[in-house]
Amino acid sequence: MNNSATHKPRPMVDLMVSVILPSFILMKLSGEDKLGVTGGLLLALAFPLGWGLFELIKYRKFNFIALLGLVSVFLTGSIGLFELDNKWLAIKEAAIPALIGIAVWVSTFTPYPLVRALFFNAAIMDVDTIKQKLAENNSTALFEKRLMTATYFIVGSFAFSATMNYVLAKWIVTSPSGTEAFNEELGQMTLYSYPMIAIPSMIMMMGIFYYLWRSIQKATGLKLEELIVKK
Repeated sequence: MNNSATHKPRPMVDLMVSVILPSFILMKLSGEDKLGVTGGLLLALAFPLGWGLFELIKYRKFNFIALLGLVSVFLTGSIGLFELDNKWLAIKEAAIPALIGIAVWVSTFTPYPLVRALFFNAAIMDVDTIKQKLAENNSTALFEKRLMTATYFIVGSFAFSATMNYVLAKWIVTSPSGTEAFNEELGQMTLYSYPMIAIPSMIMMMGIFYYLWRSIQKATGLKLEELIVKK
């Protein structure tokens, strides 16, 4: 049996293993009375690295969230490990969503736009039927225009995340890196980032998703149940 064919995305598991657990380790277990800065960093890195390799070996699937978590943990931990100026934390916090936004935008110039792969794929929607209806209604060009508009909205949401991440990091994390106060402030920043950044970003993404659904329905005349792949 082809394992890649039976693999189903597990975004909540990916986030827990690749982002939340490593962040908890860095914040709570990297003190000198526990694992220390080096030990905490190595343990935190082990989770996204191990999970990404597991998915790659077992399912032949590249796990983008695991890679993102690995890079994020490595950069955050390195700031504390090498006691770099905490301004680099603000830059790092802004850089990751900014790079994702740039990647989404650049992908529109390739044969594989990320927005199309995310929202308009055969695993979720009846792509063949939708394309047929778009052609019948002469709405293909209109739909492509709406898809590009959604892409700009998504790029804008990542620009918002990058800006807010930078502002939040500069506002909260003021202690020297590598200190206990630095780790505590890092925890506060993570806590505040949910109501101030994650939730608004999630609402934006839900709005974009709804916009695309409505665009497809109007362009094809199909009902919601006709758009979704039948299990």
